[in-house]
Amino acid sequence: MNQNNSQLSSYRQQFPALANKAYFNYGGQGPMPEISVQAIYQCYQKVQSLGPFSGKVAVWVERETALIRGAIAAELGVSPDTITLTEDVTVGCNIPLWGIDWQPGDHVLLSDCEHPGVIATINEIQRRFNIEVSTCPLMATLNAGNPVEVIAKNLRPNTKLLVISHILWNTGQVLPLNEIVDLCHGRSEAPVKVLVDAAQSVGVLPLKLAETGVDFYAFTGHKWLCGPEGLGGLYVSSDARKDLSPTFIGWRGVTKDKSGKPTGWQPDGRRYEIATSAYPLYQGLREAIALHNQWGTAVERYAKIKELSGYLWEKLSQIPEINCLRTAPPEAGLVSFQLTNGKPHKKLVEYLETREIMVRTILDPDCVRACVHYFSSEVEIDNLVSEIQAFI
Repeated sequence: MNQNNSQLSSYRQQFPALANKAYFNYGGQGPMPEISVQAIYQCYQKVQSLGPFSGKVAVWVERETALIRGAIAAELGVSPDTITLTEDVTVGCNIPLWGIDWQPGDHVLLSDCEHPGVIATINEIQRRFNIEVSTCPLMATLNAGNPVEVIAKNLRPNTKLLVISHILWNTGQVLPLNEIVDLCHGRSEAPVKVLVDAAQSVGVLPLKLAETGVDFYAFTGHKWLCGPEGLGGLYVSSDARKDLSPTFIGWRGVTKDKSGKPTGWQPDGRRYEIATSAYPLYQGLREAIALHNQWGTAVERYAKIKELSGYLWEKLSQIPEINCLRTAPPEAGLVSFQLTNGKPHKKLVEYLETREIMVRTILDPDCVRACVHYFSSEVEIDNLVSEIQAFI
């Protein structure tokens, strides 16, 4: 769907947070559309009206759960039964990380661009289970080199799990997931399972996960999908589910006999869910997903994201005091750059916020990251570039 400036302005009015600022932090948290805010509020009102712990609410919760599971599955290109509802990406990653049957000497390979929350979890698993952990240098392949070849060189005969991000949160590089999964599953030694941190890819990339063969794919609704914080999910393939035991356990994940005693695990993605959640958030995320799809298909939205991030990248590349990490237009909505004149990146971020422009710093590599969504405007991008030049 192509929009003129008037149509874009009208569309952006559905996001209250955009009314008084230029927002470039979608990779941290996306602004919710008003329709999601209202849906959440109305759902809480409904629950209180019916009685929070009542039969009518129980039926409503079951319906809302099925609807959000279906909406998420459609975005990911998978069956709803493969979706586990979680709070965020980190919880989604923890489920397979702790659910795998680790044995001393098992090896985990992760990239050098993973989030601290995932790294810390793996470090604790290494301490408890005496496994081996190593990293492969994918950051160096941003502009040259083949990440699949780098991963292949770093796999070991005892590698049990590869942990990567689909889009690297610091540099914005999009990894070739299909090729990586084929490499790991097709080894002559024991196949390597693949866990993907999808914090930056869900809501950006057109996805058909079932076709990739990926084992685990952890995501959130509060970033690029612009849903409420506190609701995310985990895709577990049917094959991977056979060997993945639940770690966090509660009534939602178990089957019960007539007396209510647990008898086993749910046969699908529900087995990794725990207990009571903030159910009104489900409709909030559903409304956000529906709004995105009203604008255009996932393919169309991704094309617009690349067009606008390319526009920002080109503008920044023309400033002598700026070094864009990528030497070619971005593959997604993340645009990372460095100041070459010695001024601190933190000071630039603080200055921009005084001008009602929101970006963030990244520590490794030391840079500033601006995120562009499909409904970002060229006007606010021009304003960002102008204020960066003023700071420099």
